[in-house]
Amino acid sequence: MPVNVLMPALSPTMEKGKLAKWLKKEGDAVRSGDILAEIETDKATMEVEAVDEGTLGKLLVAAGTEDVPVNTPIAVILGEGEKLGDAPAAAAPKAAAPAAAAPVSVAAVAPAPAVAARTEGARVFASPLARRVARQKGIDIAALLGSGPHGRIILKDVETATPGAAPAPAPAFAAPPSDAQVLKLFAEGSYELVPHDSMRKVIARRLTESKQTIPHFYVSVDVALDHLLELRERLNLQAPRDKEGKPDWKISVNDFIIKAMAMALIKVPDANVSWTENAMVKHKHADIGVAVSIPGGLITPVVRSAETKGLARISSEMKDYAARARNRKLKPEEYTGGSAAISNMGMMNVKSFAAIVNPPHASILAIGTGERRPVVRGQDIVIEQQMTITLSTDHRCIDGALGAEFIGAIKACLEEPGLMLV
Repeated sequence: MPVNVLMPALSPTMEKGKLAKWLKKEGDAVRSGDILAEIETDKATMEVEAVDEGTLGKLLVAAGTEDVPVNTPIAVILGEGEKLGDAPAAAAPKAAAPAAAAPVSVAAVAPAPAVAARTEGARVFASPLARRVARQKGIDIAALLGSGPHGRIILKDVETATPGAAPAPAPAFAAPPSDAQVLKLFAEGSYELVPHDSMRKVIARRLTESKQTIPHFYVSVDVALDHLLELRERLNLQAPRDKEGKPDWKISVNDFIIKAMAMALIKVPDANVSWTENAMVKHKHADIGVAVSIPGGLITPVVRSAETKGLARISSEMKDYAARARNRKLKPEEYTGGSAAISNMGMMNVKSFAAIVNPPHASILAIGTGERRPVVRGQDIVIEQQMTITLSTDHRCIDGALGAEFIGAIKACLEEPGLMLV
C-alpha cells in the first residue's frame, strides 16, 4: 500500500515547520534512510529520512511552503506495482509566498512556561486531542489556560474545565501599537518592509514573555583578569601539536568563564535551580548555555555537566557547537535545557550590559570587555586588566543575597583559577 511521508516533529514543542527543500524528485527510487527533504523550524534545519523503500510518487507540499503542521502528509512513496490513485487522500497546505529579503535563521529558545492569560483574539494553541474532547464536552477551547509547553492547552486542561466557563481575562499589559499605527509615523516610500523570519518571531515572543513574567534582579562586579590571562597563556603554550604543527587546543577567556560559572553553581547549589509553579527544580549538574551569535539572531547551545570537564574539552565542544550553530545543524537536545547561561559581548568592546533570563534558566551572566583600568590596592593605584560582569537572576528563585553569593563565587574562580581545581 502507498505510504504517506508525514511532516515530522523535530522537537517536543514543534507544531509547524517550513519545507525548505526537496532533495528527491517525483519518480526517484528511494531506500530506507535516504534523505528526502530539509525542514526548517524556528530553531534548526533538519533532514527528513525515508522510512520505506519504493518510488517517490507524489510531492504533496511544494518546496518553500511555510507553516506546515506536524503530521501533515508531504509526499507519497509507492511500492512496486502501485499507482498514485491507490494512496490515501491528503490535502496539502497552500504554499506561502516567500518573504522578500527576509533572512532565515535559528533562535535559541528553551521551552516557555505557561502564560498567565492570553490577549483577546490571540491564537489558541492546543493539542488535537484536547480540541476534540473540548468539542465533545461543549467547552470553548479559547476560555482555557494551558499548562503545556508555551501555554499550550493539553487534555488535562480540558478534563478539568467546566462547560460554559468564562474566557480567561486579558493580562494587565498595554497592547502594543498596530502595524498601521507604527507605519503612519513614517513618510510613505521612506522605508521597506522586511518580513520577520521564524527566528526573529520566536526571539520577540520569548523575551516578551520573560520580561512580563520573570522579576529580574541584577548584580554587577569587576573581575581582575591578570592571573587568568597568565594561566591561559601558559596552558596554550603547552598544548600538544599535530603533524602540521597546529595546537590541539586554544583555550579562550570564555572557556574559563564557562568553567567558573559551572563550579560556582556547584559551590552555591541553591542557585543551580529552575522555577516551576509547584516546586523548585534543583539540578545535580551545571549545564551552561552559551549564547552564540548567528545571522539574524542567536542560539544557545548547552555545555552539559561543565563542572566535570576540563578547559580543553569545553573549548573543543564550544568550537563544534558554534560552527554547527552557524550552519543550523544543532540537534534540539543540544540547545534546550540548562539552568544558567552566559552572554559575552566583550569582543564587541561593550563595557557592561544586563542580559535577559531565558527560562528554564534561572540566571544569565553578561560579560563585558577586558581592559586596563586603574585600581586602588591598599594605598596604591595600580593598573590591572579587568572586566565587568553582570548577573541577571529570576528573583522568584534567586534572591538578592543568594545572587550576590553566586556572582562572588564566579568572581573568585576567575580571579584565582586554581580554585576551580579544589
